[in-house]
Amino acid sequence: MTPGELAEVLGEPPVPEGTWEREARYVSAVPLRRRVPAEPLAERVRALDGVASVEVRGKGFLRIVVTEPGELLEEEPVRVPFEPGWPDFPRTWDNPGFVVRYGHARACAVRRWARQLGVPEAGFRPGLLDDPCHRRVLRVLAELPGRLGSREPGWESYLLRLALAYHDAHERASAVPVGDEEPGPVHTARVRLARVVGDVLPGPDRL
Repeated sequence: MTPGELAEVLGEPPVPEGTWEREARYVSAVPLRRRVPAEPLAERVRALDGVASVEVRGKGFLRIVVTEPGELLEEEPVRVPFEPGWPDFPRTWDNPGFVVRYGHARACAVRRWARQLGVPEAGFRPGLLDDPCHRRVLRVLAELPGRLGSREPGWESYLLRLALAYHDAHERASAVPVGDEEPGPVHTARVRLARVVGDVLPGPDRL
């Protein structure tokens, strides 16, 4: 289940809710129009593959739980239409420009290493991105469709949050085989995540 598929039914991109560490939830972005009853629309959402549950809440909001949040990586990544004016130096964690550019460079490095180590590109299994650090990256990526349509997307804070989440995932769970480890489906999934993050974050391929 991707945000795009949900948006086709809802009429607008859904908004991610919560941390996603245990449960990946979306909420319909605006109250449902009076001419569209909530329950019939909820039934249409329930019929979609990858939807675990749908609940009508408050004045016509839908709370939607998806089974595999990693499926959002199956949509074509979109580069953020914004170029931050952060300085390149100092290259320390106190400089958000460095944090974001280094995130892009790290994601690009993962793709290079994956090719060298023989990590297959085919066979992406979104359910393998189930650890908390990768869930946090997916949670931030899930905001992208809604921000693209917003008048005040807040790109600077968004890019910084995505970069920080990705740095944490990169350091805690290697996307490529380590030591004598053989390439496997989990590496394919993590490299796919790196590709999408690298496409979203601005910066040079190497620092």
